[in-house]
Amino acid sequence: MSKPIRIAITPGEPAGIGPELVLKLGQLELGCEIVAVASIDLLEQMNRKFNLGINIKPYDVNSLSHKHSDSELFVIDVKIVNKVIPGQLDLANAGYVIDCITTALNLVKNNKCDALTTGPVQKSMLNEAGITFTGHTEFIAEKIGGSPVMMLTKENNHDNQTSMRVALVTTHVALKNVAKNITKQRIEQTLTIIHQDLRQRFKIPEPRICVCGLNPHAGEDGHLGKEELEIILPTLEKMRKKGMLIDGPVPADTAFTQANLKDNDVIVAMYHDQGLPVIKHSGFGEIVNVTLGLPIIRTSVDHGTALDIAGQGTADVSSLCTAVKLAAELARNR
Repeated sequence: MSKPIRIAITPGEPAGIGPELVLKLGQLELGCEIVAVASIDLLEQMNRKFNLGINIKPYDVNSLSHKHSDSELFVIDVKIVNKVIPGQLDLANAGYVIDCITTALNLVKNNKCDALTTGPVQKSMLNEAGITFTGHTEFIAEKIGGSPVMMLTKENNHDNQTSMRVALVTTHVALKNVAKNITKQRIEQTLTIIHQDLRQRFKIPEPRICVCGLNPHAGEDGHLGKEELEIILPTLEKMRKKGMLIDGPVPADTAFTQANLKDNDVIVAMYHDQGLPVIKHSGFGEIVNVTLGLPIIRTSVDHGTALDIAGQGTADVSSLCTAVKLAAELARNR
């Protein structure tokens, strides 16, 4: 029997719901081992406050991995500067957030853990503290290399239900700058990575990829924009000649019909808000953020830090649980 998969988990912003979610994850029965990378003092504080009864233990990553036991949480301790007040951001703790991510990243990079699952961070707080942080995706790629592609997925393994996956050509880019970032090279690289990772990690032998246009009606033959005719369509034709099953450019307002979703394994949106609102509307809490194109497996929750409900004990752990389970599945596939 193969050893259990070991997943490193970071809680993200300490004043948000991340620490609570990690503790609640410890209450569940999981088919893999989880190792939280966080402040033990902070988790113990939350454990007592919410009366969760989790047995928190320091973890030795050199030990053999074993299946997770409910009501138990192993933690690699990362020191935090200031005491955390739920819902109140503290710039002094920005370095702690980065230390947690970096420590967990090194565990996966050095094969001490099989995958990484990240909790939500407050990007504005990190940047205000003087830490340039566009997002987990870009930060991780800068640390370990790769060509990251952001994909949100709602995996449905039940009969008569269609999985929905949305990948992005551009990610955290201001809308006014999107068009100049839509290049033949970027589209080709994005499609190559999506095709490769859907085959290797998701075990889809011949991925069917639907690509959205940039403009309304996919440019309407050039009347509403030239990007489809001059950039997107020639690149898609090039990728088809390489053997990829690609449809497009398709108007974004028809790409997400049920019929089209059944016919394709992934929808490729040109920018962040072209595709992500649709998939999040389909099942918020059931969706996982997966970073393709990295040398490691990384998944994340589909929500933010929820400062408004932090410290109330009402945070829903379903997205984090789904993210961990998908990370374990992708690690097994590899």
